[in-house]
Amino acid sequence: MAKSNKISMLTNFVLIIALLVIVSMVESRGIGIPIGKKSTPSCNEVYGVASGDTCFSVTQVFNLTTTFFDSVNPNLDCDSLFVGQWLCVAGKA
Repeated sequence: MAKSNKISMLTNFVLIIALLVIVSMVESRGIGIPIGKKSTPSCNEVYGVASGDTCFSVTQVFNLTTTFFDSVNPNLDCDSLFVGQWLCVAGKA
């Protein structure tokens, strides 16, 4: 009888842990491990687009990598820049 009781307790423990993991995943909280969450970029310095500017020229003037520039300007369409548009040139991706 004692062996059966231990197996029953172990089974209940495993089921409770599984339930907690499932609830945690459904609530998108994870178990201390970030799962697919991206950080929001923050901008510390902006630049107003002037006539003739391109994304490439702005990255060259401010000595930025294309990867960093794209990460701090995530929704930017480089083919549609307009004069006076604000671009982030310093910040955290």
